[in-house]
Amino acid sequence: MTTTSENRNGFANTDAEPQVGGKTSSEWREYGVFLLKLALFVFILRSFIVSPFNIPSESMQPRLLIGDYLLVAKWPYGYSRYSMPFSLPIIPGRIFASQPERGDVVVFKAPPTLRDDYIKRVIGLPGDVIQMRDGILEINGVAVKKERIADFVIPVTDNMKDAAALEGTPFPCFKPAFEERAKAGGTQCRYPRYVETLPGGRSYEILDLEDGLPGDDTEAFVVEEDQVFLMGDNRDRSADSRFPADGKAIGIVPQKYLVGKALVSVFSTDGSARWLLPWTWFSAARWDRIGQGF
Repeated sequence: MTTTSENRNGFANTDAEPQVGGKTSSEWREYGVFLLKLALFVFILRSFIVSPFNIPSESMQPRLLIGDYLLVAKWPYGYSRYSMPFSLPIIPGRIFASQPERGDVVVFKAPPTLRDDYIKRVIGLPGDVIQMRDGILEINGVAVKKERIADFVIPVTDNMKDAAALEGTPFPCFKPAFEERAKAGGTQCRYPRYVETLPGGRSYEILDLEDGLPGDDTEAFVVEEDQVFLMGDNRDRSADSRFPADGKAIGIVPQKYLVGKALVSVFSTDGSARWLLPWTWFSAARWDRIGQGF
């Protein structure tokens, strides 16, 4: 509906603000400016401060589970095109560069394609010699301390089944030997768990499922300048720097491919939620995992 107003002489004004769909053109401009400002804020936030990531695989168990969501800090290692959304080439080279520390959990663009974001733990830094012997990690010829602790037990969830199906296997627990009935019903996975302690005293938990699997015995790798040697905490389920960058594994990773450092877990779901059943959004959440740091 068109509106008019009267001037002081009693004649109708005909230059009133035109309306489109119930809004004046100035209101639409203001709305457009707001959206542009919001998009710019989100771009700056995700590019330079923090960005969300989700976990699709088991390679970082037991610390990270399929269905975990976390925030990654973008500033610790500097910025390059690979730390930008969609790898936008707006930064030449790498600026404000800083080297990670052993034990950091990092997100990076995975070689050789540099299309996907992976997450692993930093094991080796420039100048280090890394080797695996009989499932024991060695750094510069010294065996890293590895202690057996209580088994890692996790219920089989919908997202674990989905991940196994994508890999073409019917076993969400890697192999039937690791699957058992849970006391509360359903099935669960039971994995051998260890604590590994790096030089300098930094400790974290790992899984080592079986002896004699690929990656338990390797050549000695020399980490060159501006590289990092990365490994998954689930040693027998991680195609990491122990293997060449061939599209399945990543090889030794240049530091310029680093996206950021894992900061905190902000959400976790077991994959059982259904969009049309809102109450399942809450029942699927693993609330105890929210707020866990690194």
